[in-house]
Amino acid sequence: MASQIQASVLHGVKDLRIESRDLPPPSDNEVQVRVASTGLCGSDLHYYSHFRNGDILVREPLSLGHESSGIVTALGSSVSSLKVGDHIALEVGLPCEACDRCKEGRYNICKELKFRSSGKSFPHFQGTLQESINHPAKWCYKLPEDVSLDIGALLEPLGVALHAFRRSLMPKSASVVVFGAGAVGLLCAAVAKVKGARRVIIADIDQGRLEFAVGNGFAHSSYLVPMKRGKDTEENLAIAKETAAQLGAIGEIGEVDLVFECTGVPSCVQAGIYATKPGGRLMLVGMGHPIQTIPLGAAALREVDIVGVFRYANTYAESIEIVQAASKTKDAPRFDKLVTHRFSGLNSAPEAFDMAGKTKDADGKLVLKVVIDSLSDGTPGHAT
Repeated sequence: MASQIQASVLHGVKDLRIESRDLPPPSDNEVQVRVASTGLCGSDLHYYSHFRNGDILVREPLSLGHESSGIVTALGSSVSSLKVGDHIALEVGLPCEACDRCKEGRYNICKELKFRSSGKSFPHFQGTLQESINHPAKWCYKLPEDVSLDIGALLEPLGVALHAFRRSLMPKSASVVVFGAGAVGLLCAAVAKVKGARRVIIADIDQGRLEFAVGNGFAHSSYLVPMKRGKDTEENLAIAKETAAQLGAIGEIGEVDLVFECTGVPSCVQAGIYATKPGGRLMLVGMGHPIQTIPLGAAALREVDIVGVFRYANTYAESIEIVQAASKTKDAPRFDKLVTHRFSGLNSAPEAFDMAGKTKDADGKLVLKVVIDSLSDGTPGHAT
């Protein structure tokens, strides 16, 4: 018998409404999950602010949210891997599992993949800003007792960083530059650091974010990107070369083995190419401008590989190991510090989205990751 749940539903630009939905019992291979913590990311914010994400249009009312954790409340008849009461992290992209990419383990680029809170597939796969959802047990990951529900929600963006690291083929004791000190940039820096990079420099236009990154163990050092823009392509490329040279002067590191570009901003992509040493790699992690002017010759003539990154695949188990190890290691990244603002209940979603669109709150506090705790009984989402 179906139960009634509440859901936050987007109907238009900044038009969020609380609605009742029927939720049937879980099917044989599903679990029913009481959603606890949901982190808001850039794609959620684009849908909220524009009712679209780039070329992807919202074509029906859509619940947002995909960085989520929760508590198992019911089991399908075939589920033996989990039990009621388990705290779990949700992997919300469901691939076809039959195509060539899925068979290779690269299910993140499956053409038939359905992803919660995305408008790409139709009917849309509804997101996690709901009281409860049914989800295949295969894509639910039990959280150890020492991993909180908030950290469980962060495993999704951490998966992006881990996937980027894997595709980077980072050499041992590598020198690394990360452009962008938002949540994904911080996580890319963190993964490179815990995986043995000898020097991780994070670059951003926000001094507060840079101080956070170094002060909380996400990077070894930082670089404040100057707000300079040229009048034409030639001048912009000259500025990018200057930026790369200044990055190389930090600790006399010179050109670096690896750049994670997490902004999508053309000037950072350009500087990233110039900052990378011959034979190095530039990882395109940020979803920014779809059409860019880049010094392709400068990459080709030095065999700088430019590698795309899209979401993640097979990352949750290792991500759990990373956050567990970090919590017990001195000078490791403080993943728990990434959640800077939390809001209670689905009714707070508009306020939470407005906060997620800022870099600082009214008190001047840095805004990094905003979490909505959707547990109606007031139980904090950060409880272990």
